[in-house]
Amino acid sequence: MILWILIFVVSLATLILSANFFIKAAERLGIAFGIPPFIVGVTVLALGTSLPELITSVISVLNDSSEIVIGNIVGSNISNICLILGLMGVISGSLTMTFDPMKVDLPLMLGATFFLGLTIMDQHFAVYELILALVGIGLYLFYFIKSDHSEGEEIVKTKVKWKDPVILLVGILGLYFSADYNVKSIIEIANSLNIGKEIIALSAVALGTSLPELIVSIVALRKKQADMAIGNIIGSNIFNIFAVLGIPALFGKLVVPDSILSFGFPLLLAVSLLCFFIFQNKNINRWTGGMLLLFYFVFFGQLISSQL
Repeated sequence: MILWILIFVVSLATLILSANFFIKAAERLGIAFGIPPFIVGVTVLALGTSLPELITSVISVLNDSSEIVIGNIVGSNISNICLILGLMGVISGSLTMTFDPMKVDLPLMLGATFFLGLTIMDQHFAVYELILALVGIGLYLFYFIKSDHSEGEEIVKTKVKWKDPVILLVGILGLYFSADYNVKSIIEIANSLNIGKEIIALSAVALGTSLPELIVSIVALRKKQADMAIGNIIGSNIFNIFAVLGIPALFGKLVVPDSILSFGFPLLLAVSLLCFFIFQNKNINRWTGGMLLLFYFVFFGQLISSQL
């Protein structure tokens, strides 16, 4: 137990450091190529920060623990909206965006959430659903490559420095290995306390694999890049559903626990719908952030009480 606690602390510190390297290199490369901050958020950053969820899910399928996959997706997306978005609202006091997420981005996130619900409601993930998930992530990437989200943003190109791609790669590798050991340590510690796998996935694993999104968003917030921070959350949630659902299914059968259908997914759907009201005026203030945090604490409290 002491060894796994030590591994948890070290891997968590490495995770935070890797995320910091990643966000700095991604931002510099985005500016160098003339990419608006929002595009950086929904593509490069969202994909990079979703790697822990993806790798964790693939490993869980290969180890015959695929119930972790759905729990990881649902728990991570709840953490992204309630915990990370809530913290950003509380920390900033008033977070204003220059783009309008109501046009396409939030509908895409909500559509992906409904897609997740439809695919897991029968507790069976079919081959055609796997194909649709992979098509979904392809269409999402294609949309942002072809779309213009630069309204209200000043784009200034700079030269690409050779060290930035290297730092980006080191950051991604650091995210992968540190998240892998972080999740392993969380699972080992939780298993010693006789907690169910799907509950661990909804809470500890989801929280652990959401740490990159948290760090990336806070760093972007400190740099006054609100669009990048919000884009990271929206893009990461869409990536989590399509990629983290579809790719692990290539390696084996996915198991959908009853607790996900009865509690986890309904809450995810509710907070995703809530985002439509929060983003009406393209602003998140301290009150809405506090409300989202309250939802997260209730969610975590319900998971804990279910095991007592």
